Amino acid sequence: MAEEPSTSVPPPLPTSAPSSAATAPQSQRGSRKTRVGEVISSGMNKTIVVRTVTRVPHPKFGKIVKQQKKFYAHDEENKAKNGETVRIMETRPLSKLKRWRLVEIVGK
Repeated sequence: MAEEPSTSVPPPLPTSAPSSAATAPQSQRGSRKTRVGEVISSGMNKTIVVRTVTRVPHPKFGKIVKQQKKFYAHDEENKAKNGETVRIMETRPLSKLKRWRLVEIVGK
């Protein structure tokens, strides 16, 4: 059988779509860390201090110990008050100490 000379034609290129950064910024950013903790200070304007408690085993002895850490978080509407349990999320640096923002107030 005689083979016909084939002309190799590249497949058509996909049409240019709008940039993915404008349509799906969340997928590019990836997941952000969240923490749940208690508000220990809300005296500053638009800023709260949240204490989180993490229970981890001691590296040598294995006993469960509590680790406490303080986070400065941005509270745009000054909603959170002392003693409330809140959820905070990681964000871009907002000041010298603030790298978290208030997501929601979980409970009293």
